[in-house]
Amino acid sequence: MADWHSQLPPSSLLVLAAISFCAAVVWTFTGKARTRSGWVHGTQDPIVFWLVVATYYLGSLLFVGLYFYENP
Repeated sequence: MADWHSQLPPSSLLVLAAISFCAAVVWTFTGKARTRSGWVHGTQDPIVFWLVVATYYLGSLLFVGLYFYENP
């Protein structure tokens, strides 16, 4: 049985990284981030806001790292 990542094109990890990074940048500049329970505003709940934004930044780094790991 093939691995799940062998069925995806190699560039899909870079696409996911770009989407995650763009979302984090937009949310940083707008001051609100999308969560599972709705929108979080940076002025109302700054800790949760920055945790969500940092998660998306780190996620984009993870996707880039996986891309370079799988495609040396």
